[in-house]
Amino acid sequence: MFKKVWQYYRSRGYPALFTENFPSGKSASLDYFQGGHVDEKAVSFLWPFSGMFSAANVLIRFPDLKQVYKVYLDTLTSGVLAYRDTTRSPAGYQAYPSMLEKSDRYYDDNALVCIDYLEAYLNTHNQAYLPKAKEVFNFILSGWDGQLGGGVYWLEGHKDQKPACSNGMATLAALKLYECTQNAFYLEWGKKFYNWMQGHLQNPNGIYYNDVKMDGKPNAVYYTYNTGSMLESAVLLYRFTGDVKYLHEAERVAENAYLFFSDGADNNERIFKIDLPWFVTVLFRGYEALYRINHHPKYIKAITSDLDHAWEEASDKYGFLAAKWALDDASKKKPKWLLDQACIAELYARISLLNIKSK
Repeated sequence: MFKKVWQYYRSRGYPALFTENFPSGKSASLDYFQGGHVDEKAVSFLWPFSGMFSAANVLIRFPDLKQVYKVYLDTLTSGVLAYRDTTRSPAGYQAYPSMLEKSDRYYDDNALVCIDYLEAYLNTHNQAYLPKAKEVFNFILSGWDGQLGGGVYWLEGHKDQKPACSNGMATLAALKLYECTQNAFYLEWGKKFYNWMQGHLQNPNGIYYNDVKMDGKPNAVYYTYNTGSMLESAVLLYRFTGDVKYLHEAERVAENAYLFFSDGADNNERIFKIDLPWFVTVLFRGYEALYRINHHPKYIKAITSDLDHAWEEASDKYGFLAAKWALDDASKKKPKWLLDQACIAELYARISLLNIKSK
């Protein structure tokens, strides 16, 4: 799947970058920006690009594939630098390549870049990744202020909301920086972000609101990835501190997320409601982290079952999956988004690694 995405989505004009959709060149309107819709451009925005970076970071963990995927990882490391912007201080990564135009800098995008750099460091032990990750984290911290007791905004210069996507991913970025450096500074920031999320964006059942407005009222919209990032964060805090309260919280969040984001009368045979495949991938990362601690496979098996069904029933003639894993022919015929496909490679690689470890 990864190689297929690489083949069909790689930009001809910018070989280290990708197109937003396949087939590309159509008049697609993208709806994941501040202020409304944006037309598809020559290459993808940073968020879908990061999906390929993340997928390569999982595939490189297979011993017999390490050298193959190191080449891909090196190319992606070069490609992500196209989004780096040094004309504003502090340096950070903007939504679209800085060589092509000036664009907004989103704190959640930057957290994804930070995490990708740190995963690359853990997989390769290449020290060059660490200063890059630290630079990105400094940019994230520049968005933290005292409004609502802390937290960062969605994007630089717009102080209208503090979302779970930015703060949840910043929590993970801080904790993974601690894992890579053992510098207590990052552990303390990880706890600060985590505690802020618990206090401002978690509902009583452990599921996370999408954002909180500046009047302090949370937006009761729920996406799988916001809960997934915090589930993984709780597991990491348990690993790093040994405090069982984090493990108990992770298990509570895991079960309640499973019940909230899936349908079915039987607790052991539920089907996940797919908001975005990448969102579910982030939730899977949380379940995977917990599985490595308690070895309970229920949540892993549930997402794997849904993914297998989508693979068999939601694929188009190229082997790409329809948005939200829809099964109708109209959805299969639409252009496919890069992020929706890259995460399939990541998911199957993560599942395969768990199978290897369990044997």
